Amino acid sequence: MKTLSPTTRTYLLLGLVMLLWAGNSIVGRAMRDDIPPFTLALARWMIAALVVWPFALPHLATDRAALAKGWPWLLVLGLLGVAAFNAFLYKGLHYTTATNALLIQAAVPAVVALLDRTLFRTRVAPLQALGVAASTAGVVWIVARGQWSTLAAMHFRVGDLLVGAAVIVWSLYTVLLRCRPRVAPATFIFVTFLIGAAAMAVLAAQEWADGERVNWSVEVFAAFAYVGLLPSVVAYFIYNAATATIGAPRAGQAITLMPLFGALLSALLLGERLHGYHMAGMGLIVIGIVLSALALRTKDTGGALPPAALQDRG
Repeated sequence: MKTLSPTTRTYLLLGLVMLLWAGNSIVGRAMRDDIPPFTLALARWMIAALVVWPFALPHLATDRAALAKGWPWLLVLGLLGVAAFNAFLYKGLHYTTATNALLIQAAVPAVVALLDRTLFRTRVAPLQALGVAASTAGVVWIVARGQWSTLAAMHFRVGDLLVGAAVIVWSLYTVLLRCRPRVAPATFIFVTFLIGAAAMAVLAAQEWADGERVNWSVEVFAAFAYVGLLPSVVAYFIYNAATATIGAPRAGQAITLMPLFGALLSALLLGERLHGYHMAGMGLIVIGIVLSALALRTKDTGGALPPAALQDRG
């Protein structure tokens, strides 16, 4: 039986990450009236940090010197990818529609490629650029429901700007992952989760001071469990490893799968129907990802970390 190549496995795992993150956005939107946004983010990272802690503990002593040397990058990455991104996203989901949020998040691959080119002079191959364009067009077609006139009728408000800020923050996090200290994956995840939780504690305290409270229910407990485990612990481990393996632009492009998975989850969980434009958009998204994978075969580095940084000590 023929085994899958490392690149193919990486893309399949990124597909799982995008499915989990699509569910995270749905939970954030569904729970907006029951859980204040920063409280949800605080609970998410506290739960995630507690889960990762036993796995990180054996490496903390060994990684002490690298942590002391690389703490500025740990702080930056923790504040960007864990704290700021989720603060903007959860807050934005309180004030914008899912359709607008999906369209805005489709900009991630282009922003990642632009930042990677600007900060690190990473060249975007023509085939890769074509892949980004195809996947983005597929997302836009799904959001537009097969009619370009739908886009002209969309209105962007405060929530859309917040989601846009989340896109920029996440893109920057993706590009800067190459600068992370060479520590065990569990150590890196644990420390950045703690940084995110500490930042969210300040914002959540302000929510509580303003009188915002959690409306406790079985659904709320389930929401906390989901966001704290699957889109946090599982997804971040996979995404960070994938970024190191195939490079920031290609890992960032996988985010174009999120709107597609969001539509599928809405159909499954909310009873919404799938239409021909969903299938057409899915086809463009898959074409874009395939083109990006083909571009990877013609350029081995592609912004990925050097081999020494890929050693998994966890």
